Amino acid sequence: MSRLRIAEIFGPTIQGEGALIGEPTVFVRTGGCDYRCSWCDSLHAVDPAHRHLWQAMTTDAVWAEITRLSRGRPLTVSLSGGNPAIQDFTALIALGQAQGYRFACETQGSIAKPWFAQLDTLVLSPKPPSSGESVDWPAFDACLSAAKGAAQIVMKIVIFDETDYAWARAATDRYPALPLYLQPGNPEVDPATPVNPQDLSDRLLWLVDKTMADGWFAPRILPQLHVLLWGNKRGV
Repeated sequence: MSRLRIAEIFGPTIQGEGALIGEPTVFVRTGGCDYRCSWCDSLHAVDPAHRHLWQAMTTDAVWAEITRLSRGRPLTVSLSGGNPAIQDFTALIALGQAQGYRFACETQGSIAKPWFAQLDTLVLSPKPPSSGESVDWPAFDACLSAAKGAAQIVMKIVIFDETDYAWARAATDRYPALPLYLQPGNPEVDPATPVNPQDLSDRLLWLVDKTMADGWFAPRILPQLHVLLWGNKRGV
């Protein structure tokens, strides 16, 4: 039986960002990623140096932990990472949906998988220039094609500066039909360093003011709610 590389499973807590913000969720965070974003806040699930902390779990074992945490009460399960698209969640999604659970996945759109079509929500989050990564748009298009059949497909972009903002406008012009969510980035990703709520508020206000002044009314602009509540603490 194939196994899934899991960095952590935690919750229930609320989804802190994007289309499902505030929704009760159990998170299944996978180990491994094909990106190395400069401001990654989940290096424990990305950097191979942490591989010894990841668990090789069967689908049944992952499902058992989800149901234990949720006390068997259906809610949303978020597949995150790292990049969850590296792995095969076909069986887990089918198992959970048969019991009334909903499945969401967030990925940068670099790897397409057939199981995207099974999802209740697919969040495609292409990474802007501040990440240090370059988007492979044909791969992103392949993700969109693979996800046909998913109940909801949205795009989410993190904005750190003017360059990211201009990039986001150009990127979203490519996909005008995708619901769009913007959020200011958190520059402090060290779990041991407290975040500055005023700085986060100022960044959010800057983004709101800029989009309104430009008459760019397509995106929904949201904070990273989990950062405001818990900072960079893991497992919430």
